[in-house]
Amino acid sequence: MLKRALGIALGWAALTAMQAPSPPAAIELWRLDCGNFTFTDFNAFFSDTSEYPPGPKDLVGSCYLIRHGDTYMLWDTGIPGDTVRQPIETRAIRATLRATIVDQLARINVRPEQVTVIGISHYHFDHTGQARDFPQARLIMGPGDLVALRGTDPGVEREPLAPWLSGGGQVVEARGDHDVFGDGSVIMLNLQGHTPGHRGLLVRLASGSVLLSGDTYHFTEQVERRGVPPFNTSRADSLASMDRFDRLGRNLRARIIIQHEPADIAKLPAFPASAR
Repeated sequence: MLKRALGIALGWAALTAMQAPSPPAAIELWRLDCGNFTFTDFNAFFSDTSEYPPGPKDLVGSCYLIRHGDTYMLWDTGIPGDTVRQPIETRAIRATLRATIVDQLARINVRPEQVTVIGISHYHFDHTGQARDFPQARLIMGPGDLVALRGTDPGVEREPLAPWLSGGGQVVEARGDHDVFGDGSVIMLNLQGHTPGHRGLLVRLASGSVLLSGDTYHFTEQVERRGVPPFNTSRADSLASMDRFDRLGRNLRARIIIQHEPADIAKLPAFPASAR
């Protein structure tokens, strides 16, 4: 009973934070280049009900730097940095990277040690690949993904997060919706289904709310077609999270950013410009 009451209280606190009128701290958001992808057959890769025509599709990887007052947070860390020198090529995908996150941050005079918070949407390699470059940061992830990372099941990307999994770094479990700074300005949203602990991100700028998808969606057609990738860990949770994401976007009048969709990431200024 106590555990249930605590869960309700935490959920109420997160909901109240989402409805807060304005964040007290200055918030700034940069969109970072975190990869480019060509999928050989995006229908087979992204739908377990054959929702899309066969053939290739180009998508992007995007990560985000958030300044909250004097604190810097990274949302996702893209594909591995050595992809700059050696593209990733398999039968299903080709991935390239133009510049590492560290090199991009140098352009706006942000040093790696200044990044003290990393929020990871989920454990896939294209969202965790450069986390090791920020070992001093506090890592925040959904508890379902942390359980998987601490286990032995295949298909879970562990190596990029080894500094935290080994006990060498601080880890925070984002239970329910997690208010990162405690003032409603940045909230990790519980959007399970793609992975057991998958999260999205709500950033409340002075200019309006921005809703980052993680991998709730991968591209625009998925919003209408509701194609669920065959590798998602829960079909029912995936569809429920899509519905929640859509409703939050409408009700908060948020700028929706599907993180792998080129047309969506273009809604934010091109780096090194930022949104406020």
